[in-house]
Amino acid sequence: MWIRQPSNIISKVLSPAVQLWLRSQVNHVDTLQMKIQGSDAQILGGYIPGIILNTKDVIYQGLHLGQADITGKNIRINIGQMIKGKPLKLLEPIQILGEVKLTENDLQASLTSSLLGNAFQELLVALLAHQGVSDPRQILDHYEITWQGVTLSKLNFSLQGLVAKNEASTRIIIDGKLELISSQSLRLIVLKMEGLSELIDDSLDKLELDLGPDVVIESLSLGDSQLFCRAQLLIRP
Repeated sequence: MWIRQPSNIISKVLSPAVQLWLRSQVNHVDTLQMKIQGSDAQILGGYIPGIILNTKDVIYQGLHLGQADITGKNIRINIGQMIKGKPLKLLEPIQILGEVKLTENDLQASLTSSLLGNAFQELLVALLAHQGVSDPRQILDHYEITWQGVTLSKLNFSLQGLVAKNEASTRIIIDGKLELISSQSLRLIVLKMEGLSELIDDSLDKLELDLGPDVVIESLSLGDSQLFCRAQLLIRP
């Protein structure tokens, strides 16, 4: 049962500490609503059965999220230290369920973020490796890539930017389609690739991307100017 009248422990200790911890994890958040599940006995034992978060206009490591709803369960925290004024810490990995909606404008504003930059870099590494290019990371070290635009349409996406090498620059374009083939893998179908001489457009076909053991995607959809994802993630302390 979700608590309608929060206990003193939740209202005076836990809620402010959780809100402070959450805000410390992001660069910016406009709206943060939270519901905490649990009894005094459970919380005094350092156990939170569940937390529901509803957020709007969040910036996390430069990634802009228009809307994110998150549910976490079976959370172990350092309640003894928190009562003494110490910051909240997770004591064990937790499984969360998240629903995220990203608009085209969100992605455009996020192009300089380290999260997207690393994701695009890994995409290029995977494409080069798929074509049999040896040591793709070393190949990419010779280029400086600046991502400038992203567009979303039903099922398809397009990335545009500039790639520079030896003081010469050219446009880089990746047009593709994403398909969810299992809860932990995506299929990328490249429709167009320009800008890197090591990538031969004619040899590009279907590429499967393994998301790793900490991610379970329940649904993924690309629509006109927006992306929606519902997934389970393992968050480690």
